[in-house]
Amino acid sequence: MTKIDLTTGGLSRRSLLAAGLAMPAVLTLPRGAQAQVTMTLGHNAAAGNPRWIAADKFGELLKERTNGRLAVRVAGAEQLGNEQSLLTSLRTGAVDMTVNSQGSTSALLPELAALGLPFLFPNSAAAFKVLEGPIGAEFDQRFAKIGMVPLGWWDNGIRHITNSKRPVVKPADLKGLKIRTPPDPMTIDIFQALGAGTEQISFGELYVALQQGVVDGQENPLVNIASSKLFEVNRFISLSAHKWECSPFLMSQITWMRLSPADREVVKATAKDAGELQRKLFLDAETKFAAEFKANPKLQVNEADMAAFRDASAKVYDAWKSKPFGDFVDRLAKAARG
Repeated sequence: MTKIDLTTGGLSRRSLLAAGLAMPAVLTLPRGAQAQVTMTLGHNAAAGNPRWIAADKFGELLKERTNGRLAVRVAGAEQLGNEQSLLTSLRTGAVDMTVNSQGSTSALLPELAALGLPFLFPNSAAAFKVLEGPIGAEFDQRFAKIGMVPLGWWDNGIRHITNSKRPVVKPADLKGLKIRTPPDPMTIDIFQALGAGTEQISFGELYVALQQGVVDGQENPLVNIASSKLFEVNRFISLSAHKWECSPFLMSQITWMRLSPADREVVKATAKDAGELQRKLFLDAETKFAAEFKANPKLQVNEADMAAFRDASAKVYDAWKSKPFGDFVDRLAKAARG
């Protein structure tokens, strides 16, 4: 039983000392001082990928701009889990931030997958112009409803097809091929419209799946094909440019609400700078790897018949406009047309 010191109206000194051994320490800070906050940022990109580099830069800049008061532990290559588990952890506050894929995130926000409508954007610049306008503001509101705060839109590029069997020039060349797609309904719809079989495999397991023949091919931007060395197990690279994807940089709403208004502004500004770096690195890398792949005698790079691909995937638009959020899909398509 705890001994009460009736002369002071509180616990005796001996009881306080004993209690102190069992209770967590409470730091007493000088007036006006703030404790260091260490946040986690998880992603699935491999070392050297622009997403990896920019995420590290974000952590470095945030620490520098807050004199170490806000720190970030960045963990790439699925060290904190795959993309789906990272999103779950984000909503519960177990992970503070993630730079995730459009496909995985669309499982929670289906409208996001509409950004990948076939041939919607000719390049990344056109996509970011739309996302930095009313469409982007609408996404902010939609993310808030699922407990997430968008800090920026990173580039996951125009996507192309690789496989281990043959060049893909026309949609008919995909017949009989099993193509890995992310867990993204838009990509699945596109490839089924093109006549391919599809299978969803975690990106971290993709290299081995291709190596062992679990799937014949996959689709990704050239940067991801290079950084994860997918070209080692898929020698045919077909430049189809069938869709564009983003990598939303997201913060847990739980974490966001714990930050002061001033710290939120610092986080947003730092995320913007890191995002600009990622976009530049991504664009430079795409140009670099396109040249390297074409010059590599072990690889066979071909241009796909984009007109034929457009025609074969046109019905995907109609299917997505008939969804419950079809009005949003229509506004997005009109915004993309300018």
